[in-house]
Amino acid sequence: MQSLLASIAETGVMKDPIHTRKKKDGSLHLIAGGHRLETARRRGTEWIDAWVWTGVTDDWARLMEIDDNLAGAEMNALDTAVFLATRKEVYERIHPQAKAATGAALAAKRWSAADTMSVASFAASTAEKFGMTDRHVRRLIEAGAKLGPDEVAKLRAAPRAVTLKDLTEIAKIGPAPERYDVVARLAEGRAKSAADARRALRLEREGEAPVQDPADQQFLALQAAWNRAGAKARTKFVDANGTRLIEMLGLQLGVEMPARQEAAE
Repeated sequence: MQSLLASIAETGVMKDPIHTRKKKDGSLHLIAGGHRLETARRRGTEWIDAWVWTGVTDDWARLMEIDDNLAGAEMNALDTAVFLATRKEVYERIHPQAKAATGAALAAKRWSAADTMSVASFAASTAEKFGMTDRHVRRLIEAGAKLGPDEVAKLRAAPRAVTLKDLTEIAKIGPAPERYDVVARLAEGRAKSAADARRALRLEREGEAPVQDPADQQFLALQAAWNRAGAKARTKFVDANGTRLIEMLGLQLGVEMPARQEAAE
């Protein structure tokens, strides 16, 4: 709304009208343009341009609302995933021929020449409409479709913004209980990422205590890097850090080690 207020202050006009739906009882219901409407109210504007749609379905109105949100504002990965998953559900109700066919329906589709003229698949249609790649849309839809409203609410309140990588990891989870645990850890700030949360859960299942202390986490990362490194890389590491390692070993063993320069020699 701050951007809208600044734009109107500079140009003197609100560029786009709001969209409303007129139901059979004559009542008007906002479809798209909530920020525009609130901006007008704050400015004390008495009249605002609006499209008034009649004879439209609930699904049609919902699709317009979703598209207005997807196209009109910068949304985070979580909200985009949820909106896209909802859009897919609504879109396929309006265009059932766009739904992915399986089994006998797929076999029949292969032999239906008329079907080549059907509505494009949702992912392809959405990718083109909003300037995304088809793969990006599919990953977001898969993630958004997996999450229930309660999980979405928890993730929105997480101290760290949920990323597309987190959502992609969540979409891979099979049994719901594991997903609930991963979401809870992210929401409560007990995991930096969905992948970290899954690793901690795996350790618990294997009978090992989850790593909570940052120093322990850093140790595990160092140990893993050392285990992956080849002989040459390990030698270079020791050459670069040998003096410090000797000092640390001396402290640990309670032995007074030579001075740094002598130890290096």
